[in-house]
Amino acid sequence: MTTSRVARLATTGADQRPHLVPVTFALDEERLVVGIDQKPKSTMKLRRLRNIAENPQVAVLCDEYDEDWTQLWWVRMDGRAAVVEDGPVREHAIQLLVAKYPQYSDDAAPRGPVIVVDVERWSGWAYAA
Repeated sequence: MTTSRVARLATTGADQRPHLVPVTFALDEERLVVGIDQKPKSTMKLRRLRNIAENPQVAVLCDEYDEDWTQLWWVRMDGRAAVVEDGPVREHAIQLLVAKYPQYSDDAAPRGPVIVVDVERWSGWAYAA
């Protein structure tokens, strides 16, 4: 049986064009953190970071797809984002991400900034018979 759980970050900049990317994330109470890791990218001047500088309102959608549709669900977090380059907030966010994702060993922990989202609203759906 195939199951897939993915989170996506939605941003818009001054041009009001939506931008949607898959992300790694962790939760810390009413705050969500997103790492910018060193996986191959065409640039580190990422559009999501520029968009947040221009418009901090974001949405994050996490969902699970399963061939058994009774297992489907999604949750959406809307909030205000900030890009954090260094300091204790970034270090705490990196600790949360490393704890959640075994792929982020000490050597592979995200080296870029982190996106910190203060969640203002939650919504969601799950299959109900």
